[in-house]
Amino acid sequence: MSPLYTLFLLFLILSATVNAEAKKHRQNRMKVQQFLGPQNAARYALRMSPLKWDPKLARYAQRYANQRRKDCALKHSNGIYGENIFWGSGKGWSPVQAATAWVEERKWYDHNSNSCGLGQECGHYTQVVWRTTRRVGCAKVNCSGGKGVFMTCNYYPPGNYIGERPY
Repeated sequence: MSPLYTLFLLFLILSATVNAEAKKHRQNRMKVQQFLGPQNAARYALRMSPLKWDPKLARYAQRYANQRRKDCALKHSNGIYGENIFWGSGKGWSPVQAATAWVEERKWYDHNSNSCGLGQECGHYTQVVWRTTRRVGCAKVNCSGGKGVFMTCNYYPPGNYIGERPY
């Protein structure tokens, strides 16, 4: 094999590796923006500072999401962070859909009484807009056996303290 041919093969291998890494990085950045976009829009509407992506929280979220991969159960991790969880049947659910579902709970939140509408849930929304929360990390998994999609976001500092207003 000629040295020029060897160099050419090395170039092709290196190019493929760099391109694969760049694609993976773009996909990860897009996933982060899909999780952050709706949540930071909700915070912006209240003139709050945006949530910042935290890789440590994202690793925590990924570890927990991996635990839910087999059953896709809507169970909280009961960890030290604030947490929102989402489940969707079938495939194709995106991070933006999960984050949007949490934010849409604002329609059930009454700031004057600091409560949710009767029989409604709004705790996901209040965690998103909790005034002291600054960082978030999220993850998504497709569950085994076609059980659906599980997503989770973890927040620090956590929110949703009983008797306290989110903002």
